[in-house]
Amino acid sequence: MAKRARTRVVGPCSVGDAVEALGARWKGEILWYLGDGPKRFMELRRRIPAVSPKVLTQALRSLEQDGLVQRVQHAEIPPRVEYSLTALGRSAGPVLQVIADWWKKHGEAVRNAAGIK
Repeated sequence: MAKRARTRVVGPCSVGDAVEALGARWKGEILWYLGDGPKRFMELRRRIPAVSPKVLTQALRSLEQDGLVQRVQHAEIPPRVEYSLTALGRSAGPVLQVIADWWKKHGEAVRNAAGIK
């Protein structure tokens, strides 16, 4: 089955593009946890228990396709696969930290406004 090419419409504001690349579908959490070193799939599952294996796989593939994550398959028995940040992925660290700091400061107000406990 042929893959469809992914296209992103680039508008005058690049915030939406950045959010799609860094924050959509668990991507932010994955990038955050890979920030402290390579992780195997199950390590990521343990750190992000709310994500299903299927969605985690899809997010990792998308991040790899975007050049943010590198997948390394070691020639061992049993097979071992590790995920790590590329240089491009590491460059997102400061952005994610700013988002995390903003949420620590304003998250409760956002949840209250949305009626979320």
